[in-house]
Amino acid sequence: MEPKIHIVIADDHPVVRSGLLGVIATDPWLEVVAESGDGETALAQIEELKPHIAVLDVDMPGLGGLGVAREILKRELPVKVVFLTVHGEEDLFHAAMDLGASGYLLKDSVSTEIVKALRAVANGQDYVTPSLTGFLLRRSRQLQALGARHGGLNDLTPTERRILSLVARHRSSKEIADELFIHYRTVENHRTHICQKLGLRGPNALLKFAVEHKREL
Repeated sequence: MEPKIHIVIADDHPVVRSGLLGVIATDPWLEVVAESGDGETALAQIEELKPHIAVLDVDMPGLGGLGVAREILKRELPVKVVFLTVHGEEDLFHAAMDLGASGYLLKDSVSTEIVKALRAVANGQDYVTPSLTGFLLRRSRQLQALGARHGGLNDLTPTERRILSLVARHRSSKEIADELFIHYRTVENHRTHICQKLGLRGPNALLKFAVEHKREL
């Protein structure tokens, strides 16, 4: 028998959690090892239990799903994230993707998609609710077009791309350092390397480039 995929679920609605547990239990390959109604508890469970996948509601009191995902990145926790949401806005979708989401599901279809999504993510694939695949395709085309126009983007490391994305959101070097748990000078060095790779010169060139291409990063 295949080894089980361990999952942590966080949603502040007990009925939603109960429904997810019931559906996931129908697949013997999937096992929910913990559940919670808030992000803080979920983060502690992820740190302690080290599940393969965390299923996070975007909107929870206190620390929401996006906040949990940021902490996962900061702490370099080896868990894949699947977001649940009632929102179909493209900006929110991109924010989730920027945080390294492997899955993004609308709640009105989650009962029929969750098992398929979890199996896909466990196998190294991304999964997005079919009605939102247009967002994913646009994102992919934008990244390809941007890479073609600015070849240096393809040379950026994952950390450099993350920093460029944060610069686009007007984060200062200190704020980026705090968010990524690295030293301020390390951020400054990364910014210098990004400018060199992109051929940017001038004190505000990096910020200008990042803001202009924010939706494409």
